[in-house]
Amino acid sequence: MNPTKIIGIILIVLGVAGLAMGGFSYTKDTHEAKIGPIQLSVKETETVNVPLWAGIGAIALGVFLLVVPGRK
Repeated sequence: MNPTKIIGIILIVLGVAGLAMGGFSYTKDTHEAKIGPIQLSVKETETVNVPLWAGIGAIALGVFLLVVPGRK
């Protein structure tokens, strides 16, 4: 299996996951303070929405890479 087909499969999987989940969230540390034995930290949760057109575009590009014959 050549690299083009592998990239096509990965794009299809990521596109389907993006459409199914609609987005993802992650937590990042923003502030931290150490005052003697007391330690304070602030964590923020960020949410990233995957646009519908990005998921459909990834699936379409993946199918295109699978269908188009590779170079010889």
